[in-house]
Amino acid sequence: MPPTVPTDFTPWASLAGGILIGLSAVMVMTTLGRIAGIVGITAGAATGPDRDWRIAFVGGLLAAPLLWAIVAGGFPAQVVGGNLPWMAVSGLLVGIGTSLGSGCTSGHGVCGLARLSGRSLAAVVTFMAFAALTVFVLRHSGGV
Repeated sequence: MPPTVPTDFTPWASLAGGILIGLSAVMVMTTLGRIAGIVGITAGAATGPDRDWRIAFVGGLLAAPLLWAIVAGGFPAQVVGGNLPWMAVSGLLVGIGTSLGSGCTSGHGVCGLARLSGRSLAAVVTFMAFAALTVFVLRHSGGV
């Protein structure tokens, strides 16, 4: 059995993070009439005609952890293990998947499901099923 990395379950921090993500999705929808899908926002920041709000949103995504580190006195210790080339391949597969699926986990999972979108439900079920399958296969094949 491969070694497992212990994780700390943080229900209050997780709840607060979920509330903030939901609040940001509502704010983007009510103020701009747009879906808070990170891939779409990021792509539009590079090429879209309405770049200003997108650049501000991405800037907030990047600034928030830095601000939290200042307030909290540093980043929590995290260990990222693994094979960097496989991580790069995984990232490319996620990018291809978001293009084929017309959105990412934030767009489909947070915003699409809230709008009762059938397409988002299909996307979420698909990527959650394959995530679970991947973890199962890797944990039982000695890969992780």
